[in-house]
Amino acid sequence: MGFMNVSSVSQYSPTLAKATPRRMIDLKTLQPEATFLRILGVNYVHVKTADGGDLYLTEYGVPFIRHLDPRNWYEDPWFAANRQQLPGTSTVYRVPTKPIDQHRIKSIDLVVKWSRVGQDVVLDTFTLQRNINAEFNTPFEEFARVEELRLGEQGPSDIRILTQKPLAIYVPPEQMQPWQTGRSKQRLLAKKARHPGVEIDVLRSYIMLFGWIDGINAVEAFQRCIYDTEEQKKQLEQLTVRIDKELADKGFVVADHKPTHLILRMSDDYQVLRRRDGRIVYALVDYELLSRTDAYEDKVRAAKRREYLVRQRDRFAHRSADQYPDQVKPARILDVDYVFGRAESTSGTLWVVGNDPELFAYFLPERWRNSQQVRLSGKSRTYYAQTKDRIHLVWKVSRVGEVPPGDLGDPEYKKLLLQGFNSPFEEVSLAIKLAQKGGNTVYPRAIYMTASPGNVSGVVQDARRFERMCNIHSPMKLPIMPIDHDYITIWGYWRGLDDLAAVDDTMLWIPIDIDGATKNGLIDERTALKIMQRHAARLAGIGFCDTLLTPDHVLISYVPAGSIKTTPDGQIETRQCNFEMVREM
Repeated sequence: MGFMNVSSVSQYSPTLAKATPRRMIDLKTLQPEATFLRILGVNYVHVKTADGGDLYLTEYGVPFIRHLDPRNWYEDPWFAANRQQLPGTSTVYRVPTKPIDQHRIKSIDLVVKWSRVGQDVVLDTFTLQRNINAEFNTPFEEFARVEELRLGEQGPSDIRILTQKPLAIYVPPEQMQPWQTGRSKQRLLAKKARHPGVEIDVLRSYIMLFGWIDGINAVEAFQRCIYDTEEQKKQLEQLTVRIDKELADKGFVVADHKPTHLILRMSDDYQVLRRRDGRIVYALVDYELLSRTDAYEDKVRAAKRREYLVRQRDRFAHRSADQYPDQVKPARILDVDYVFGRAESTSGTLWVVGNDPELFAYFLPERWRNSQQVRLSGKSRTYYAQTKDRIHLVWKVSRVGEVPPGDLGDPEYKKLLLQGFNSPFEEVSLAIKLAQKGGNTVYPRAIYMTASPGNVSGVVQDARRFERMCNIHSPMKLPIMPIDHDYITIWGYWRGLDDLAAVDDTMLWIPIDIDGATKNGLIDERTALKIMQRHAARLAGIGFCDTLLTPDHVLISYVPAGSIKTTPDGQIETRQCNFEMVREM
């Protein structure tokens, strides 16, 4: 990867926004434990800090690894004595680093900004109407958007939006209480309800470090060079309209665009610095609400979805060890191949089915944990979600360790108790085996383990699955299923096409379970009973049994006001969508 010229950290020039030729970071020159990561398209070097925190350095930050060490800017009394709070509604400071001995640049100026992800976005009425779904970016999303804007590959090539250089993300080791974060209690409760067991990221502090840009904000600049207040207002409006248009031309929008977010340079005679064509030179310095325009987002998502479908089709193709970047590793659990890695935004761990490391990023929690979710079951914590890459998924909180509901006086219930709920890894393995033997199933995509002890730890009544898995370890040499965490299985949302045909993304069906189909009048109760009997017989015919087979475990596919999908022999096609109690006979 390319590195910036270290002498330009505090300088303001058109080169700030230009991408440099990329070359590989030589990790040998860094700390021995440094690892290379790629998160949402941005390259990072991750190091553990002396206080037990995490530091994620971008290609711009790596040359300043010593300056960015928290001991050289964050520790008191240095931070308290040298910080200068900058105007705005967020917590942001200008802080010089401690002088570094025997270094060409002894000190650099940083912009230190606390992420507001999870907090309520306060907008004026007009802006809110235009951006009703505005949410603060996560730190990694913010850096990804800034880097994308800096590269400037979308839109006219003659437009360059100058920005600060994103240097690093620092995550202190402490976990805060909700009241300490300043985040909305209602928003936190809503997130917890939507995302049980995976709320750890909203309780951690994320500090973003940007390079300082010399200059003053547009409001102050015009106050210095224009004495007439009406003219000041006119010039600010013209500049804001121009920048809104230029951002839109490059495929971006800022929900709360303010003149104070624009940095201008002044000449010695107190005039605003302009280009040869008379346009004012500016840099954009606030990115927490930076997002793609709808049109550009549609374009990106369509391309990402196409890539995703192709990769899912080929996910089990062999990859050599050198095709895996440092942050992910190949693994094989219960005869299933996975790509294993850490979800840096939550500190959880992720197992993505298959051998393609490029699929890993599609299943990071920040991609599928969003507001576009629908609960699919009243019996279990099962949700439909459309990811930010326009991928349709179903995610389920595993019930491993719980006791199945039932009546102890029922002889059939004893079979359920004896079997118990499958572990997430058993569910995935059984789904793949069933499909290999000709059974119709939904497709397992990934398994996510939360970082913090979750709901499982309080309800473990059947520890057998955890005991069986205790001697199976991840590539990090840790047990894959510690008992005090929550587990989430992620499945493809069945839309009527298998992975080989889905690449064309045509003729999509709507899935519905037998219970829902009966209640909605698609089939009558007699037909539903026949379908269930035929489905159970088909499972048995290929050596499988669902001990708790109920109508909500079986999907059919239909077109609204149209047909129900059938097999070549004219029978209604069914598909197994629940593997909690499936077993091989």
